[in-house]
Amino acid sequence: MFLGIANVKGQSKFVDRSTDVLCVVPTLSGVCLAISNDDMKGAVQLGLSSATTLVVNYALEAAVKKDRPDGSGSHAFPSTHTALAFDGSTFLMKRYGWKWGIPAYAVSAYVAWGRTYADKHDWWDVIVGAAIGAGAALIYATPFGKNTELSISPALFDGNGKGLCASLRF
Repeated sequence: MFLGIANVKGQSKFVDRSTDVLCVVPTLSGVCLAISNDDMKGAVQLGLSSATTLVVNYALEAAVKKDRPDGSGSHAFPSTHTALAFDGSTFLMKRYGWKWGIPAYAVSAYVAWGRTYADKHDWWDVIVGAAIGAGAALIYATPFGKNTELSISPALFDGNGKGLCASLRF
């Protein structure tokens, strides 16, 4: 029993299936936002982040070979579902801000909880998966600023004063 919710077979199967779908929702949301904002740089960043997440995750799964709590396989560590969910959520938060990031993190938290509730992973598996996904997104993603240009240059004032001149175009 976790958080007062008994692990009933029918509920567990529903939670397992729902996490199969929801783990890709943050990443697909990032793809849709990049397309709708004509943000090719963001799309590339998300692609690199997702690819890095998967490579690191699968390399660890192959190296560790930890059995799942329900006995359904030996690829429990780390959680790929959680890694993908947190990769997309962290990308959304860093690239497009909290209005996209917070709902995506709520989905990712459900995925992490659901993977343990469905007995597919231990908490350690989902924590490491979340760290891999979030870490990859933090490496690649940059804040989105459409048509924004900042220019800073040295300047001389009245022949003897020195300083900087800044210009922001948006």
